Amino acid sequence: MASDDNDQVVKEVDNYFRLYKSGRVERFYDARGSFYVPPSPQNPSDGVLSKDVAISSHVSARLYLPKNTTTTAQKVLPVLVYYHGGGLVAESAFFNRTHAYVNSLASELNMIAVSVEYRLAPEVDVPTIYEDCWTALQWVALHAHDEKSTIVNNDSWLTNHGDFSRMFLAGDSGGGNLVYHMTMRAGKESLSNGMKITGSIFAYPYFLFPNIAIDEGVATKIWGHICPPLESGLLSPSESPLINPLSEKASSLSGLGCSRILVCGGKKDDIIPLGIVVQFVEGVKESGWNGELEYLEVDDIHVCQIYKPDCDEAKRMMKCYADFIYR
Repeated sequence: MASDDNDQVVKEVDNYFRLYKSGRVERFYDARGSFYVPPSPQNPSDGVLSKDVAISSHVSARLYLPKNTTTTAQKVLPVLVYYHGGGLVAESAFFNRTHAYVNSLASELNMIAVSVEYRLAPEVDVPTIYEDCWTALQWVALHAHDEKSTIVNNDSWLTNHGDFSRMFLAGDSGGGNLVYHMTMRAGKESLSNGMKITGSIFAYPYFLFPNIAIDEGVATKIWGHICPPLESGLLSPSESPLINPLSEKASSLSGLGCSRILVCGGKKDDIIPLGIVVQFVEGVKESGWNGELEYLEVDDIHVCQIYKPDCDEAKRMMKCYADFIYR
């Protein structure tokens, strides 16, 4: 009977995860078409080398370097720290679509990319995910110092080719939520070696606002299962400052710690409605944040650049990213 009790499902979101009473988590990656792919340390794809690195006991990353960079010893490139999507409960930096997309970012934008592998809910709570992502960002920042030998797991790609005066963050969906929290934290706390974030890219960011009802949507269902218990005293889960940057409990958006922001929203997005993205953009404008803000409206579905990388709107997004980074 105890075994049956342990097999009891206590939380479930279709095509994302199922949590059992025993604590075991089952993810439906086959249904999502997601699977592990190896890096390309010697056989570059689209002219990009990739490799996996350990950052800490719980955090790792897949690094991407345009191959032509290695032929010019002194050549330095902008650095992009990328946070994958999946609603904070699914996907991986090492999975097929994320790998293909970040590989294309490194190739098309001619950047070094650091795709962060962070732990997922519900095995860990949401603040722990943020700590993982901050650990990765601080590790990257450590490479901006002249004395690289003191860095644990020092990486030669970043050491030899990273231009830390051009430092960018980007994330899609759940990754957009992570970019928000990393950028806000960078506005309050110093990054290692005084490194500054040049620009942050929020693509279809995973936010929820109580005045935009998506009660039956997958984004709301996921957050209802992973919203930290300390937030349970709020009127609704969407009042949590972790998911609602306009909440009364959230810090002012004027504290965003970067010089430029690009926000992308989808007209046909049925997961993060366009109204949420627009409301976030307006919130940044009204906050008095002192930086350059750009907004791109994409005439397609949620994260089309991940699922349909060859479509016209995905190509338009890539061009917009290039203009944003190389202005």
